Amino acid sequence: MLTEQHVGATAEPTLRDLSDALITVYGTDYGVHSPTSISRFTDMTRQAAAYRDRRVLLAGDAAHVHAPDGGQGLNTGVQDAVNLGWKLAQVVNETSPESFLDTYHAERHPVGARVLRNTMAQVALRRPDDRIKALRDTMSELLSMDEPRRRFAAMMSNLDIHYDLGDGHPLLGRRMPDLDLVTANGPLRVFTLLHDGRPVLLNFGEAGGVDITPWADRVQLIDAEHVGTWELPALGAVTAPTAVLIRPDGYVAWVGDPTQLGLADALTTWLGPPTAA
Repeated sequence: MLTEQHVGATAEPTLRDLSDALITVYGTDYGVHSPTSISRFTDMTRQAAAYRDRRVLLAGDAAHVHAPDGGQGLNTGVQDAVNLGWKLAQVVNETSPESFLDTYHAERHPVGARVLRNTMAQVALRRPDDRIKALRDTMSELLSMDEPRRRFAAMMSNLDIHYDLGDGHPLLGRRMPDLDLVTANGPLRVFTLLHDGRPVLLNFGEAGGVDITPWADRVQLIDAEHVGTWELPALGAVTAPTAVLIRPDGYVAWVGDPTQLGLADALTTWLGPPTAA
């Protein structure tokens, strides 16, 4: 990644352009040859004010653009689409009301805004200024420590996303870890259960102890066991829950205890009203 001497070029960059830029900065082009791809970009940073306006929905680069530091744009855009896809399907199938699509903007807009902030910060840290160099050195010291490094890695990878689904267990609103499970059908990984794009209710308590009959046509109910630590990228180890409801996008919509308090409300909110008996 190189900063060009003059901004505003509109033509596609060539190998000669890359060679000249390397020589300008380093005094040599290192014999560069046979590039797979060369692209030109800026640190333009923009975000749509709203990701939904009635029947118009924005995702990916249509919703947010920024410097490509860390490859965060692709990750963020894909997660936009995954967050939106199952919600759109439920509205189209009349399982959920049209207002359900408002949760797409509510959840994803703050994520995009945070990515814009951290990419702007990374661009600022590359400026050739003595004060910025001092700041870079300070950041390097911080990132040599385990806790700051873990937090920044979780942020850069989008693994620390926390949708505001209310108070409760630390898992609520966060990405479900891909645990090894033991089930009646043999060993499975959590994410294998999400391949069909359907929500999953994992019951880690007494087998058969959870009843979701009115939503049985929409939710996979799996009695399972997990031996080992429950660990989240941004938080570390958390208390093992009795049950979890996982949305099709892999985020936890409800964390339960033996009383199943709030389960019916969570099922209704995220998967539509119960089927009449």
